[in-house]
Amino acid sequence: MLATKTISITAVSKSIRTNIRTYTMIIALALIWLLFGSLTHWVFFEPRNLSNLFRQMTIVSFLAIGMVLVITTGNIDLSVGSATGLVSAVTAYLQVQIMPPILHSLFPAMAAGPLGVLNTIIAIVTALLVGLLIGLWQGTIIAFLKVPAFIVTLGGMLIFRGGVLAVTQGKTLTIYEDDFRLIAQGYVSDVAGWIVGALVIVAFVYIVFRGRQQRKEFGFKLVPFYRDLLKAVVISALVVFFIFIMNSYRGIPNPVLLMAVVAVIFTYLANNTKFGRYSYALGGNKEATRLSGINIDRVVFTVFILIGLLTGVSGIVLTGYVAAGTIGGGQNYELDAIAACVIGGTSLMGGQGTIIGAIVGSLIIASLLNGMSVMNMDVFWQYIIRGLVIIAAVYIDVMSKRNRS
Repeated sequence: MLATKTISITAVSKSIRTNIRTYTMIIALALIWLLFGSLTHWVFFEPRNLSNLFRQMTIVSFLAIGMVLVITTGNIDLSVGSATGLVSAVTAYLQVQIMPPILHSLFPAMAAGPLGVLNTIIAIVTALLVGLLIGLWQGTIIAFLKVPAFIVTLGGMLIFRGGVLAVTQGKTLTIYEDDFRLIAQGYVSDVAGWIVGALVIVAFVYIVFRGRQQRKEFGFKLVPFYRDLLKAVVISALVVFFIFIMNSYRGIPNPVLLMAVVAVIFTYLANNTKFGRYSYALGGNKEATRLSGINIDRVVFTVFILIGLLTGVSGIVLTGYVAAGTIGGGQNYELDAIAACVIGGTSLMGGQGTIIGAIVGSLIIASLLNGMSVMNMDVFWQYIIRGLVIIAAVYIDVMSKRNRS
């Protein structure tokens, strides 16, 4: 009896040590929310503010999702913020200055509504192409010309910021197309939100227990059934609670739903494809990966193409969110994206990180910014606190890596 109890305690202790970063993130997020809740007389927890909080986190989340793969390969991208700003500026310029006269001349009899939809579609495609070209350009230099990613993306940060100033000419380009603004400012209806929630719960439960069945079939050691059941129940409860809170205001924000779709796609890429396994292997041991016959140049090139596409997505959402292209668009987003990854458990030394962790890290960063804004905290304090959080996150990463070694 005593031996069984000792084994049980040891198993629990081992589980806690294994998932210490996950528990730390959850506890930190809970403490941040409780702190800002008490300091703002619980205004922080109002459905309207929580809806804005989740909407605000999406822009950095897109970048953090791509940054996870970049960092796990042992690289870094310092240009994503400026690239997002450039995509936003190009998108706004296209919508405001270029496409309206062209579309009116090509389709003089078309009504304003369809013209607006066509204008929006062209702007979205262009934004994704700009992001793709950025990824192709930087990926080629880093992967095939062997220039360090730090230098290439540092130069890219300056080039793209200059591009923002050139496109905007120092002015704000305001967008008037409602179709484009709905991308970031629209909401999913209550009924559609519950349908999406039900699909998410069913999919998650299936993944959990299908994975358990597969482990059993291949003879792998199974965790106790109650742990898988508890995981499914907790996640399902969180999904239901999230949808209830969002529907208490206007519904799930469109960019949050888009972020969820992107997260699922990239989680699958990272965990269930050769490309994902190669990315983690490359960050863990570059020389061993090369000797295994893996084309590491192609992996790095693909990683930067993907993050380039995500800067396109982030730029689209940013433009829709502020309904304009601005000279300061995307500024410092690269720091928030890197901080979100590190807070979420991605190691700056490569080989370790998860998409879900990066999203939780983005939520922590967004919670800090949102809470400080609700408190009307001075801007200089906001910068200081963000800097301290980044330093603390990197310190925790270094210490955890040292302990594992």
